[in-house]
This record gives sequence, structure tokens and C-alpha cells, in this order.
Amino acid sequence: MASREEMSTSFGGEAGTYEAGRPDYPPEAVAWMLQPVHHEGRALRVADVGAGTGKLTRVAVELGGEVVAIDPDPAMLAELRAQVHGVPTFVGSAERMPLPDASVDALLFGQAWHWVDVDGASTEAGRVLRSGGVLGLIWNIRDESVPWVRRLTEIMHGSHAELLLAQGDPRVEEPFGVLQAREWRWSRRMTRESLLAMAASRSYIITASESDRARILAEVGALFDTHRRVDDAGSEVVDLRYRTLAYRGIRP
Repeated sequence: MASREEMSTSFGGEAGTYEAGRPDYPPEAVAWMLQPVHHEGRALRVADVGAGTGKLTRVAVELGGEVVAIDPDPAMLAELRAQVHGVPTFVGSAERMPLPDASVDALLFGQAWHWVDVDGASTEAGRVLRSGGVLGLIWNIRDESVPWVRRLTEIMHGSHAELLLAQGDPRVEEPFGVLQAREWRWSRRMTRESLLAMAASRSYIITASESDRARILAEVGALFDTHRRVDDAGSEVVDLRYRTLAYRGIRP
């Protein structure tokens, strides 16, 4: 089994699969994270850290932010530039951001905080955020109250994010205090191809042996075939339920 560090840096080789398979973020959840610093008539400076292919970046842009994207993997940033035009991108990490002191209103982490060194990332977030700025953490987690979705997780194995959030709210350190939290529930219509892409984009499967990867994807395909339905357009789909968990902390 790959190490946590190997998993955290495995996504670049599957950047296109990640973009195709991973869900978008509900705009209302991102707007909630940004609400404390989103004022009419003033530019909102946002950094998306661990930006990946830009799933969160594009929502922040659509909400009016002047966004920069930071990720440790150049391949992921290349995919981001292909998907979200005009956003400056920088190679960097949560613990070492290429940003000046007190330079942004909001720092956003989408599916990313579970990979960071919490002490180092909290200190660095405190450095680059202005006073009153927002640290926003967000995850899309499959809703395992649905039996077939729970079986999907059993096949794919639980992620680091799922294991972290099962223990309670994410941890942050000074200068941040208690995080505010909100949850949204929604459903994503998926074809067989997009469900397989979602599975194939997960770090556990990317770093698995070829035989394990083939077995897992075959089981995911069989699960789709068991639970598929035909939608109004005549396509075979499943409705994958999600819970979006969002947190925000304010820099003093």
C-alpha cells in the first residue's frame, strides 16, 4: 500500500481523469465560506490552495473573486489552466505559499486540508491572510446513508478525507479558533464512464497495483450495472448522493 505522502502527490498523472470524475462544489457552500469577506464594491482576493484541476477555483471566480490557484503538482495546474482561463497559477503548498504577508481575503482548501501538516498550514494561512480574512475548508463526501453508495465506498476503500471527517470537525491551530460549519446534501447524476472516472481518480486506486486497480474498477462497473436507471434522455445513469461539508474560520 502506498504511503500517505505518495497518495497526496499521485493525482497529476490522472489529472484528466480527476477533472472528469470529481464533483463540482455547490456555489451556495462556497458563497457561505466567503460571506464574511464578500462586500459590494471591493475586490475579493482569494487563493485556492491545493487547487487541483480548478473545481473550487471556477466557483470562486464565478462568485466574483480575484483568484490565484496554488498546487504542488504542475500537471494538475496545467489541467486547471485548460479548464479555468485567466487565473494565475503557482506551484506551492499549504505550508509554503508563494504569497506576500496579509495579501488575501480568503484562503480556500477543497478536498485538501486532510493532506496538510495542520500546524504548519495554520501558521502559513495566518501569515498570508489579512486580519478578518477567512480560512475556508470544504469537502464533497458521498452520502453513505444510501446502501449502494456505502457499498461503493467498501469497494473503493475509504479516503483520508472520509477517515478524518468521521472523527469530527477538522483541526486547525493558531491563529484560528473554533470553526463554523455547515452541510449541504445533493445528488449528482452519473454515467458509467463518469462513475468509473471518479473511482479511478482516487489516490488509493491510482497508487494500487495494476491487478488491484482492474479488480476495483470492474466491481465499480458491476455496481453501476446493478443500480442503473434510464433517464429522460435515454441514458443509463445512477444518482450519487453527496454531503458537502464546509467550514470557515476567521483570522483575528
